[in-house]
Formats: sequence, C-alpha cells, structure tokens
Amino acid sequence: MASMKLGSKTDGFHRDGNTWYCTTGLPSDVTIEVGEMTFNLHKFPLLSRSGLLEKLIEELSIEDGSVSVLKLNDMPAGSKAFELIARFCYGIKIEMTSLNVVSLRCAAEYLRMTEDYGEGNLIVQAEAFLDEVFGSWTDSIKALETCEEVLPYAEEIHIVPRCIDSLAMKACADPNVFNLPVAGQPDAPSQRDVILWNGISSSANKPQPISEDWWFQDVSFLNLPLYKRLILAVESRGMKPETISASLIYYAKRYLPLMSRQSSFDHANNGNPWATVSIPSETDQRVLLEEIVTLLPKKRGVTSPEFLIMLLRTAMVLHASPLCRENLEKKAGAQLDQAVLVDLLIPNMGYSVETLYDIDCAQRMLDHFMSLNQDAALSTPPCIVEEGQFLGGPDTLQPLTMVASLVDGFLAEVAPDVNLKPSKFESLASTIPDYARPLDDGVYHAIDVYLKAHPWLTDTEKEQLCRLMNCQKLSLEACTHAAQNERLPLRVIVQVLFFEQLRLRTSISGWFYVSENLDNSQNPCGSLELPKNDGSHQINSKGRTVGVDDVKERVSELEKECLTMKQDLQKILKTKRSWKIFSKTFGFRRKLQPCNSKESCELKEPEASANGLQNHENGGLPQ
Repeated sequence: MASMKLGSKTDGFHRDGNTWYCTTGLPSDVTIEVGEMTFNLHKFPLLSRSGLLEKLIEELSIEDGSVSVLKLNDMPAGSKAFELIARFCYGIKIEMTSLNVVSLRCAAEYLRMTEDYGEGNLIVQAEAFLDEVFGSWTDSIKALETCEEVLPYAEEIHIVPRCIDSLAMKACADPNVFNLPVAGQPDAPSQRDVILWNGISSSANKPQPISEDWWFQDVSFLNLPLYKRLILAVESRGMKPETISASLIYYAKRYLPLMSRQSSFDHANNGNPWATVSIPSETDQRVLLEEIVTLLPKKRGVTSPEFLIMLLRTAMVLHASPLCRENLEKKAGAQLDQAVLVDLLIPNMGYSVETLYDIDCAQRMLDHFMSLNQDAALSTPPCIVEEGQFLGGPDTLQPLTMVASLVDGFLAEVAPDVNLKPSKFESLASTIPDYARPLDDGVYHAIDVYLKAHPWLTDTEKEQLCRLMNCQKLSLEACTHAAQNERLPLRVIVQVLFFEQLRLRTSISGWFYVSENLDNSQNPCGSLELPKNDGSHQINSKGRTVGVDDVKERVSELEKECLTMKQDLQKILKTKRSWKIFSKTFGFRRKLQPCNSKESCELKEPEASANGLQNHENGGLPQ
C-alpha cells in the first residue's frame, strides 16, 4: 500500500477521554469541537494553514482574551480527519495512505488549506499523493471504498469519477501485460524460489495466466451506487458483455442470500468471501436486484437462462416490481432453447396458490420465445421426409425443436398436479407448433400422466387432450403402449392402431419392392428363383448394399408385427358393439390373411384405407 509521510516533529498530542491537548507548554487559546471530540489548540498554527479557521477565529475574537470556541459540525470524516489535520498544522509527523487520503483531501478542501496559507499546504500534498494512488489498482479500490464516508465532498472535487475511471481503465486492460495485482495472488516473489546455477532463480509456483474475472472480488466490496457506476464505466470502455454479466452474477450472489442458496458457488481457492458479509434488509435486496436487472447486457445469449430464472425466482420472493419481473421473463424466454427442465420448475409464489409450479410464468416465457422464433421458422416452412428428419431449414427449427422437448418434459412434470386445469395444460402444449416436434412421444407421455392423475375427466375432455398429439408421429414403442392404454379413449386407440398398421403395410410393400428388384437383377431371364446364399449383396435404389437373406428376414419380422397388430385390433373391437360401423368405415371387407414368405404376398394399396379414414374425419377422430 502506498504511503506519504508529512511533518518532522515528534508527537505533541495526548488524549484524555473525548478531549485532545497539545503539549507545547503554552496555554490553549482556541477550542474546536468536532462531533463528540474537543480539541484544545492554539490559534496561530491553525489560521496560518486554514482559510476557514482564520475567518472563524477572527469572527469569534474576544477582547478580554478568553478562549474562543469553534464548532465544526460539517467537518468531512469528522474528528478522525481533523486530528490528522491538526497534527499537520503543528508540523507533527503524519502518514498519508490510500485509506485516509480521500478524507484528508476533502477536509483540506472544506478548511480551505490552499497555497495562499503556506507553501506545500495539505491540498497540494493530497493531490500529489492521489495521482500515485490512481496508478495502483489495489490503492484505487481502497480509496474508492473510503469515498462512501465523504461522498458529497468527494463528488464535488471529482475524486469519485477520477477513481472510477482509473479502475475502469485497469479492468479493461490485460492484467498479464500491465502486471496488475490480482486478489488472492502475492505481490512479492514467493519464498519458495530456488537458486539454480549462475544466479538464475526458478520459482516453484510458476505464474498462471490471469482470467478475465480477476477484478470481480475486489469490486464486489463496493456499495451498489459505486459498483453501478463502475459497471457503466467499463461498459463504455468496450468491455465484453459476457464479462460484465459474469461480474453482475458474482455481485448478486454476494448480497442476495436466496441466489447463493439456489446455486453451488465454488470458493475453494479464495475461501468464503460471503462469510463476513452482513445480510442486507429485504428492501435493500429488492432495490439491488432491480438495479442488477437494469445493468444486465441486452445482447441475447450473454447471460445464462439459469441465472436469469434464478433472479426471477428471487424477484418473486422479494416482491420486486412487475416491470422487473416482466423484463426477466422476456430475457429468459428469449433464451428458452438453452434452458433445462429444472430451470422451468419455478415454485408458485402467488397469493392465490393453485398449482405447485408457476404455470402462467412458464406460459409467458414460452409465448415470448415463440414470438421471436416463429416468424423465422414460418419463413422457411419445413417438409417432413422421414421420421425425425426435416427438409429445408434444420438450423431454423433446431431452437423450436429443443423448446418443444423442454415443454413436453415440463408438462409431464406438472401433469400429476390435481389442481392443474385442462385448459392450462392444453394452452401450454398447443403453443408449440406441430412441425416443431419430430416425434410426439413426449407430449403423449405428458397426456398419459395427466389422464392418470385426473381420472374424473369426461370422454370429451380426454379426446380434447388427445388432439394435442399426432398419432402418425408416434414411435413404435409409443404406439405399442398407446394400443394397450386403457386411459385413452377408444377412438384414439383405434386411430393409433390404424396408422401403425398402415405404416407396417407401407414398410412391407417397400421391402417387397426391393426384393423384386433383387430377383430381376439376379435373374435377367425372368426366373423367380431367389439366388443361393453365397454372401453376395446387391445395391438398392438408395445406394445401400442389401443381402437377400436380410430382406427375407426383415419381411418375416414385419409380417409377424402386422399379424400381432391385427390380433390386438380384433380383441379391442370384439369388446364393442360397433364392429359393423368400424369395418364399413375403414373398408375391411374380409379378414386379413397372414403373409407367407414362400408365396407372393398380396396386399391392398394403403391409399384405400387412408381414404376410409379421411371419409371418417367428420366423426371426430383425434388428430
């Protein structure tokens, strides 16, 4: 820490309780009261250095020679600063450091200790030392902290802005280039240096590269107004938004206990800097949180959604302003594709708590995300060519797909809540467009959980919920589960079975088409015999090698799956009285016969059954 020594005389002051005396051998002729302290001094040393004291002593001069009493109630830094100034006026040794230079400079300005009242007066001495202080990061931090005690005076003589500019310049500079001192690292060479040959020393602790967060801990000791001004200063100097956001996170977790409880912040290297911090009042925490929200960089993706939602939860507990919460919801909603499920599980903090988690908050964040991304997605509408694949704009749809998966997981998590109304469930699920879900397994799982937790729903309400999923986009595993799910309406089960059977028919037809091409390529003369299994392979229409035995094995598997599906369908239909209506509607004129791999398998075109389903759409099958 930098220091400057002034004066040459030995100490001639002593204190008795709240009274200071000067032991010069002469009786005191002036008494100065500063706060609760009293100083019994002499007029000449004071008026020869201070313009204010000269004026006050002249005004209170009494002809009978009694002691003059002066009261300096507005003295910057109080009696502590005046004691040092009194010593300076008497020429007694004092030490000026980064911890007292600001108060001394402000007190000297208040007492008008200019060069008109003696060469090398206190104002000049303090200004010269301030220039030295501003050259050091550590001393500048200490000086800025002491400005809080004399803030109006420090602002008036421009100490605060000069100190902030000095810190901002150093924070934006490269500490490795300018060799700036960093918190937690020694300033002097380590004692573990080992002397090698020819006088060359090698330190056992090699210097490590300094990260961009080296200044976070130091500035976190500043109060909120000074910290805010420093953040604005580094921002104006072009500091990266990511670094500013990280500093705000560090500062918030230091003074908002709820933020620290929500995260596992690691302080293994520097101890626990939060251990000695007094917890601010709830009002101060609310003000601090609202200020931090205004300081967050506006650039998207700079601040993680995890931290934004942590701030949002804290804002709800502290009853922050609606505008503050709205800003946080919009910031978090804009980055919803980067969030995880646990981020969305915000406990309901409302006065009328209905559900365990805040569904309305999640809905608002989702609406904001869709308003920002749906226009871009609609400008390049996708074309689904295969299950789980998009054509024409995968980069555009990737955020929507990620959010769709997130919302489906959130729906499954909140579905067991018996107080969750179907309308809110439907609203949240329907916000995601159909093309954003490559598969509807997630939304099916959420619907199934909801139906299990709400068995009192009517058939109409169940069918309304089932319209949220597209049965054609269910995987084979999901279709198998849905076909045996007693909680689903019968119409939905029938639709699932129909589309699965239609898919199997199409797959079998495709495999037989490949098989016929293989036969023709092996038998150019038209023979229908399959070639011997000699390990040879053929190239299919997509350029892939396909073995004949592999084709026959796959066809056999598909036949078995088709037969099993047909049997499940017949079992369900036997329990109902609507078999005739069902068979007429879907065009089943005769029972399907299992395919024989040794004979040609005659299958009807899938379009006929599809037409039957299309004609039945007026019946209201769930989509």
